[in-house]
Amino acid sequence: MTTIEGNLQGLSERIARACAQAGREADEVSLLAVSKTFGPDAVRQAHAAGQRAFGENYVQEGVEKILMLRGSTEPIEWHCIGPVQSNKTRLVAEHFDWVQSVDRLKIAERLNEQRPEGLPPLQVCLQVNVDGGLTKSGVAPNALPALASAVSALPRLRLRGLMCIPEPADGFEAQRVLFLQARALFDRLRAEGYALDTLSMGMSDDLEAAVAAGSTMVRVGRAVFGSRPVRVTSSA
Repeated sequence: MTTIEGNLQGLSERIARACAQAGREADEVSLLAVSKTFGPDAVRQAHAAGQRAFGENYVQEGVEKILMLRGSTEPIEWHCIGPVQSNKTRLVAEHFDWVQSVDRLKIAERLNEQRPEGLPPLQVCLQVNVDGGLTKSGVAPNALPALASAVSALPRLRLRGLMCIPEPADGFEAQRVLFLQARALFDRLRAEGYALDTLSMGMSDDLEAAVAAGSTMVRVGRAVFGSRPVRVTSSA
């Protein structure tokens, strides 16, 4: 068993325990393996161990891996989870399956215009800034309904849910309180008729609190691949 395979097995057990503690079924929460700064070989090892969904923060780096790993027997599902700049929307629209970090209508409109007709609609999560950090990406909660309405009307995109990256908090309960803010926004949109099924929140250090608050997808890198290598490129 490779280190990555063992890490994935241990993480699967950790997620299952978190679900059990929250009174949820283990299959209610999926894993997105965050492969940023790790090379194609690490993705291949995780893929060989059964992992199918991978998240990339840096668009150019992600596209390079997508092209190198294209043609796998079992398809790989690629998620863009980092900030999307206007000059990178075409790359995202042409190569990724999901974008979890849409927080502006301008970016959504560009992704919609640039998504090739031969591909399925781009799966989208809206990134919401639940704790109001001034330097953080994410739409403000009070602006979320208008953005959701506009994005859901774009034909080459499919709105799937919300993503959040709250500031680190000390302890399970403090973490859970932040995640519950995103859960409340998610539930509100569903109550308004949006067919949302994805609440992407929780990482290596706080996934238990995220699962307790209702996360359906946790984004984990370090607990899968180990400590990140130093990134020497300037791709964004």
